[in-house]
Amino acid sequence: MPHEHFNDLASFTVVARERSFTKAAAKLGVSQSALSQTIRTLERRLGLPLLIRTTRSVAPTEAGERLLQTIAPRFEEIETALASLSELRDKPAGAIRITAGEHAAHSVLQPALKKILPKHPDIKVEIVVDFGLVDIVAERYDAGVRLGEQVAKDMIAVRIGPDMRMAVVGAPSYFKRYPIPKTPQDLTAHNCISIRLPTYGGLFPWDLEKAGREVKVRVEGQLIFNNAALRLASVLQGLGLAYMPEDQVLKHIDDGRLIRVLDDWCPPFPGYHLYYPSRRHSSAALTLLVEALRFRG
Repeated sequence: MPHEHFNDLASFTVVARERSFTKAAAKLGVSQSALSQTIRTLERRLGLPLLIRTTRSVAPTEAGERLLQTIAPRFEEIETALASLSELRDKPAGAIRITAGEHAAHSVLQPALKKILPKHPDIKVEIVVDFGLVDIVAERYDAGVRLGEQVAKDMIAVRIGPDMRMAVVGAPSYFKRYPIPKTPQDLTAHNCISIRLPTYGGLFPWDLEKAGREVKVRVEGQLIFNNAALRLASVLQGLGLAYMPEDQVLKHIDDGRLIRVLDDWCPPFPGYHLYYPSRRHSSAALTLLVEALRFRG
């Protein structure tokens, strides 16, 4: 293939992905007019329109979409091969992009990065806190962190944390106004602080289990958050009951600021795993991070 044809296809791939000549031109380091001319030349050579242009957006035509699906994986393979060459350097280097939930980012990733990054200045890490189960391949993440039961079967998964437990807690001031719940069903009569996660499309149910019996309680209350810090602050203020990861509330239980209830309904479950596509060759930087995070308990 002539060199200019290869460049034209590479330019088309970036425009089709970015859905914008402005963003694509900035990414490629060329002017918008030069990029537009490149795409027009490619379309003339193929005899087909590849992009639909409006004043506000750019989108592939049917032919453009088919071409993108064909060539994009090939360019990804080339990019991966080039990135893998960094392993030949003395020091791991490069950027790592990870998606993780809020709790995993704070409890697992942050402590590990505190140890790794000062020793490896050529590594850059971007962590995107996302409560949804995103497609890490489609969204171009290098890896994701999720609970073991949420990791897709076609991914390489590495355990990075111990088993976890949840805890149902309330402040002493709250229990001066409400009786202590004895069963999961009792929660329906309580003012519960809820969490809304996009993964579930609504309020997160409280998953309780005892002796193999699972109960999903759809609680209600005056407060709904999508943030752990606000839930913790609210339960400490006596505004309701909260269902939170055990490690976030143990300190407050120990010092008497929170009271734990329904403890026998909160068994351990598989903890966090780092996962990444099996078809993608791992960079030296990602390999280093995986080994640093690997759970050895």
